[in-house]
Amino acid sequence: MRALILAAGRGSRMKIRTEDRPKCLVELAGHALLDLQLAAIRSAGIKDVAIVSGYMGHKLEGRGLRLFRNERWNESNMVASLRVADEWLRGDACIVSYADIFYPKETVESLAAGIDDLAISYDPDWLTLWSARFEDPLSDAETFRRDAGGQLVEIGRRPKAAAEVEGQYMGLLKFSPAGWARIRSLLDRLPAGEIDRLDMTSLLSRLIQAGERIGTVPTAPGWGEIDSETDLAYYDEEVQAGRLRLRTEVS
Repeated sequence: MRALILAAGRGSRMKIRTEDRPKCLVELAGHALLDLQLAAIRSAGIKDVAIVSGYMGHKLEGRGLRLFRNERWNESNMVASLRVADEWLRGDACIVSYADIFYPKETVESLAAGIDDLAISYDPDWLTLWSARFEDPLSDAETFRRDAGGQLVEIGRRPKAAAEVEGQYMGLLKFSPAGWARIRSLLDRLPAGEIDRLDMTSLLSRLIQAGERIGTVPTAPGWGEIDSETDLAYYDEEVQAGRLRLRTEVS
């Protein structure tokens, strides 16, 4: 098992905080998001970690990570970053992480232990977190539905009611080499410009439509995503109040 962190984008909604660094180096409670991700990944027993850089990628050198670079980071999306790391994804089962999230090692362990070739983690208690972050939680939520066996059957639409949302996708996935081969086969049939515009939930939706099975793993407590300065302030306050504990060391 190995891991891949997708860190090519700037994160423009973070404004001044990403003027001199990539988004993954923005600090939460004094810790870079990248260090929080690496602590969770390595505490789950995963030693081989790669990162896809782009904006200010030189800031990610010298960290003991395998480096890939999305040279077209400013005109493409995360799916294009996946293709840059094709060699890494072919070689072994891989945990794939967005660069603007943090999560506990238990969620990484659960994803790694699953038997599905394609799987994602999700937050079943999403409404509590989204209600704290947004005045209208549905304004930023996406539909998320599973079948009786826990396989993903819908993701990515704008919900009209909370009943359409069984959880929220976190930005943490697992691909086996066979699973990645099926993704690569789907992408190979698309025009390059369409791949550039394709985000991850749209890719997952296309995989569902193509009949692919995508497992779902509920997260353990202690995760979050940093989409904006407002998010950062919220989680900083949660840490200071003792309601959120960040694990910063490899256990």
